[in-house]
Amino acid sequence: MAIKLDGKLVSSIIREEIKQEVLEILNDQEDRAPHCAVVLVGDDPASSTYVKNKEKAFKDVFMMSSTYRLDNSTTQKELLDIIHLLNNDDDIDGILVQLPLPKHIDSKVIIEAIDPNKDVDGLTMVNQGKLYSGIGLEPCTPAGVIELLKRYEIDLAGKHCVVVGRSDLVGRPLSVLLLKENGTVTICHSKTSDLKAITQQADVLLVAIGQKQFITPEYLKEGVVLVDVGIHRHLGKIVGDCDPSCYDKTSYYTPVPGSVGPMTITMLLKNTLKAFNL
Repeated sequence: MAIKLDGKLVSSIIREEIKQEVLEILNDQEDRAPHCAVVLVGDDPASSTYVKNKEKAFKDVFMMSSTYRLDNSTTQKELLDIIHLLNNDDDIDGILVQLPLPKHIDSKVIIEAIDPNKDVDGLTMVNQGKLYSGIGLEPCTPAGVIELLKRYEIDLAGKHCVVVGRSDLVGRPLSVLLLKENGTVTICHSKTSDLKAITQQADVLLVAIGQKQFITPEYLKEGVVLVDVGIHRHLGKIVGDCDPSCYDKTSYYTPVPGSVGPMTITMLLKNTLKAFNL
């Protein structure tokens, strides 16, 4: 019978561990709580919801968070000026710019302006480079996936891990982290020929393709570990990149919502604590 990888449960355990570490910091009267600055530009409803969830998560573990809510007319220069101020504020440990940004702002320029030691999303080129050396701040979603698998004692060593999707946010960094766990990694993407033939070979299939319910049971071999990183709003519900009919064919699976999403926010907390300790 397939086992659900319960990201909510695992997140609650990790957040309790983080909270205890923060309490130890606060018990030293000379120390303050780790502090993350979140920058939100515009009024995208999904982004606003994500930021509220992050604010609550920081509060629950006794960390500090400051949210900079900027309107849609904010210029790229104005945003860069704010990041410059945050980079130079010694009381700010982490900086997160909520994506996506309005079209008139170049997100790559903004991300690269963040001090890599405060880049709690792990998206700067410096941290992407450090990822290959096993140092630096790791991107939250890929790190959350690996941590979730570890907490369920799923050994990746020698397993054929197939990643569907090669984005800078998820697919590419996830493949690097899988290699660090001694997985044998194949990356598939929009130009891959006969995708189904490759995914059917996977011991662990990790899907971040950005298309709702694209993966169906015929893409899977029996007993696969299935990780769905996708998230979409469809007919009033939250769905992933994999159709729920896939679950019966798996040994372990991540439901959407309630698995990778909570782990992503938890890794943000963990990165902020790590940045505080740098």
